[in-house]
Amino acid sequence: MSFFLVFLAIAIAGAVLFLGAGMARSSRNSGAGLDEPVPNLPPVLLPAGAKASDVDRVRFALGLRGYRMDQVDQVLDELRDQLTAQEREIDRLKRSLETARNQEEPTA
Repeated sequence: MSFFLVFLAIAIAGAVLFLGAGMARSSRNSGAGLDEPVPNLPPVLLPAGAKASDVDRVRFALGLRGYRMDQVDQVLDELRDQLTAQEREIDRLKRSLETARNQEEPTA
């Protein structure tokens, strides 16, 4: 009989803990959507003049459900900005080259 009472007490305590944890979790997530992740890892950065080999070496920390979205977004934003700057520089150099070629051509 005492074994049964000990078992019953453990089962009740476990059920109370299980239900209490579930209620605490549901009250935390009752806001509109999921909370933003707290950045607890160092940022993943690319060098100033990123090349394809730099992008190949980028590694992201794994989260519970995959890669950390905030790190991926940060690196992709940085890469986009760098590529945009490179494209502008290439366009400027092409215009400069075209202007130099036009000035070298003899006008006849």
